[in-house]
Amino acid sequence: MASLRALRKQAERRRMRVRRALRTSAGGRCRLSVCLTGKHVYAQVIDDRSGRTVASASTCESGVTTGLTSTSNLAAARLVGETVGRRAVEAGVKNVIYDRGGRAYHGKVEAIAAGARAVGLDF
Repeated sequence: MASLRALRKQAERRRMRVRRALRTSAGGRCRLSVCLTGKHVYAQVIDDRSGRTVASASTCESGVTTGLTSTSNLAAARLVGETVGRRAVEAGVKNVIYDRGGRAYHGKVEAIAAGARAVGLDF
């Protein structure tokens, strides 16, 4: 069985491999980055050229979690995707590249993408 240190190192290599591929194919687009924890879902649109966050949303915000039974299920992930997509479009960003953070495109990661696409974010 692999040690915890080895598993973390493997996850970091996977994350950096995905990020390196994104940088080569981004073409100047902003990056929609996803972070999932056991309790919350986070998403942010990052402009890597200027090094600033254009828009962000998470289930930690009180306005996002109204009406939700849980802050870490698929419904919460879709709502975070819709919120960050709406905020990015308001900030003038319509075309992004999706950074799934080394996770499989399934479940919450897919729900965030579906929510962002539903409000007009293109990727």
